[in-house]
Amino acid sequence: MNLIAKFFLLRGGKLNILPYIIGPVLTVLVVSTVMSILYKDAEKKDKGFVLNYYRLTYRRRLIRAVWGVPIVSLLYLALYWFSDLTSNEYKIIGIIFLSIVLLDISYNYVKWKKNEKKR
Repeated sequence: MNLIAKFFLLRGGKLNILPYIIGPVLTVLVVSTVMSILYKDAEKKDKGFVLNYYRLTYRRRLIRAVWGVPIVSLLYLALYWFSDLTSNEYKIIGIIFLSIVLLDISYNYVKWKKNEKKR
């Protein structure tokens, strides 16, 4: 049994990672909502380095999303190499990863083009 499985083991030998997912997901949702409200009317930057995602224009968000494709691919490969999941679970996780990245890219592209027409 690998180290990750031992870390998440509960009584009865069943793997239960749900408690370790709920907290971080809720934290990300709360922080994301607060940051989007704080930077809603702030000036967006289109040049130079900006760490804060919410201060970027939609064009820059699109570029950052496209750069996320290799990162998500590496994450998926690491998950494949270091976990013991069934082939169906790998397919589901791959579809979820791909859907999130494609939705992010398409949303930012549409918003970029919409904002470009306003100018």
